[in-house]
Amino acid sequence: MSDTFYITTPIYYVNGTPHIGHAYTTIAADVVAEYMRMTGRPVRFLTGTDEHGQKVLEAAAKRGMTPKAHCDDMVVRWKAMMERLQIRYDRFIRTTDADHESVVTAVLQKLWDADEIYKATYTGWYSTSAERFWTEKDLVDGKCPDTGQPVTEITETNYFFRMGKYGEQLMAHIEANPDCIQPSSRRNEVLGFLRKGLGDLCISRPKSRMSWGIEMPFDPDYVTYVWFDALLNYMTGTGYHPESPAEGWDSWWPASAHLIGKDILTTHAVYWTTMLMAMGQPLPQTIYAHGWWIAGDGQKMSKSLGNTIEVDLLVECFGLDATRYFFLREIAFGADGTFSYEGFLSRYNVDLANDLGNLAHRGLSMTTKWLGGTVPPSSAPTDAEVALQALAASTVQTFDASMKGLQFHKALVAVSDLVGAGNKYVDAQEPWSLNREGKTERLQTVKRHVLELCYLAATLLLPVMPNKAAELLSKLGRTPDDARDSLRALLASGGSSALDGLVEGTAVTVGDPLFPRFREMPEPIAALFAAPEEEAPAEPQLSKRQLKKLKRQKKKAPPAPPERIEYADFAKVALKVGRVLEAEAHPDASKLLVLKVDVGEESPRQIVAGIRARFEPGDLIGRSVVVVANLAPAMLRGVESQGMLLAAGGTEVLDLVSVDAPPGEVVR
Repeated sequence: MSDTFYITTPIYYVNGTPHIGHAYTTIAADVVAEYMRMTGRPVRFLTGTDEHGQKVLEAAAKRGMTPKAHCDDMVVRWKAMMERLQIRYDRFIRTTDADHESVVTAVLQKLWDADEIYKATYTGWYSTSAERFWTEKDLVDGKCPDTGQPVTEITETNYFFRMGKYGEQLMAHIEANPDCIQPSSRRNEVLGFLRKGLGDLCISRPKSRMSWGIEMPFDPDYVTYVWFDALLNYMTGTGYHPESPAEGWDSWWPASAHLIGKDILTTHAVYWTTMLMAMGQPLPQTIYAHGWWIAGDGQKMSKSLGNTIEVDLLVECFGLDATRYFFLREIAFGADGTFSYEGFLSRYNVDLANDLGNLAHRGLSMTTKWLGGTVPPSSAPTDAEVALQALAASTVQTFDASMKGLQFHKALVAVSDLVGAGNKYVDAQEPWSLNREGKTERLQTVKRHVLELCYLAATLLLPVMPNKAAELLSKLGRTPDDARDSLRALLASGGSSALDGLVEGTAVTVGDPLFPRFREMPEPIAALFAAPEEEAPAEPQLSKRQLKKLKRQKKKAPPAPPERIEYADFAKVALKVGRVLEAEAHPDASKLLVLKVDVGEESPRQIVAGIRARFEPGDLIGRSVVVVANLAPAMLRGVESQGMLLAAGGTEVLDLVSVDAPPGEVVR
């Protein structure tokens, strides 16, 4: 198999406005593409815009423009989004590109000649909003199941792709290749769809009704259905053409990964795959359907509710690198994610300012102050350094496997845990005491290991945070190219030299804090949802004293403080350390996980926790947690829960409280 790596995003609907869903998919694709480049693999990263169809035609008409001129104008906003998010694509494809239109025309002719396409008259329910036909059983309350908009019954002669003949073959392929559709819940969804029976697909529109599309080569009265046209972009992006392919195009196909939102799963996992089967081409290695970002309260986003996600505002206030980091760190790729600005602020302060930024500052400032501002030598390691090296090697392996598996959350958790261990190492070794006591050799060893940890973290984070990681590398006297070389050496050695990447004697600089801490929400975000100031009463007959009194009366009463409790009340709560042995989704509640937790008793406890929006089951295995061990058992949606976990966060879970102690240990 070729060592090339070919990754794609969906091509985005040109009429739309870029939002968090588009940013999320594109950032994820950019990060894994850049990581693969760092490992030495040839990479091709494709993104772009979908520019044909009825809605584009209608929008252009309203503006008094030709459809192509309208698309040329609208595509600017999409390219601007890519630039703002620092997306390093290899090609931005447009379905109006000449080479793509040529590919579509040639594929249609090839399938027509092979009797994979036929002409027939069809009566069905047409959705203008989704630009597709539905059967009666597909409708939801008589409306389009995708958009919820009205449909119109149409009898029309069109061209159909014999999609149904490939249903059994596709099911067999999915069952034999469990990684071809990810996550597993999406694979099961597609299999369930296929088991109901697969029909044929209408792939044309009569020009008399809709003229903006690629003309059918065997009938000039028809244009191609927008989805048949759009999906072929992935082949165009390789240089494929049925008649005149570019040299080496097949080194990029099949695609390593198509990243998509879960709302377009069927078109990619069924339409696209059966089209490829008819074309005689192999199927993509992985179609990965990620989840959606929703407001923390589960409501539809609107400014009136104060729950919108403004990506540009996040970049403006917290920086591009922190924004890219948050979206890949916060949730498992594939799950839905709850968003709040408060959660973003907390993640920024905890992971980036308090942990990574703090470790970098401690390493660089102490080295500069006490050791002449150069990378010190390292003497014989103690058990503390041996343990740190083992963790660093394990982190490299976990990060690599997670990135290749598109598990960005796990990869970044591994780095976060390493950084946290680095800060604990500093606290335990007390370099300030070593300096005061004149133990220079030991101080050099400690500071060398802290700087090496910073270098490893910057190396691994370079694809995610290209600017801040490069800034940290520069402070350490290294470059992104050095980091790329180091990563390749680390992967070749299994991480055995994970804390041996710096050059002794290299000058280091402290500079400004890497991630300045925010003590409150940045003003532009706070102002976004601030209530309008109340105007003072305009009655001229009131004195100044009366006006002040009236304002005081209108002020909202402060919230009541929490009810005080006595020590005897608190002493009733039994807290114990637990270790998660098993974790799975609740069978009847999307927000709950069912855990088996060892709390030092004869058998593990079953605990049901409302943390599904924050954690995937696999994230929790082996994790130490704090359990309320004497809570009365309760039934939660039909499953018994024998305790409760302690977590940080208000309306949403930010993290679980953890203690580094054996199961059953009492927490006081």
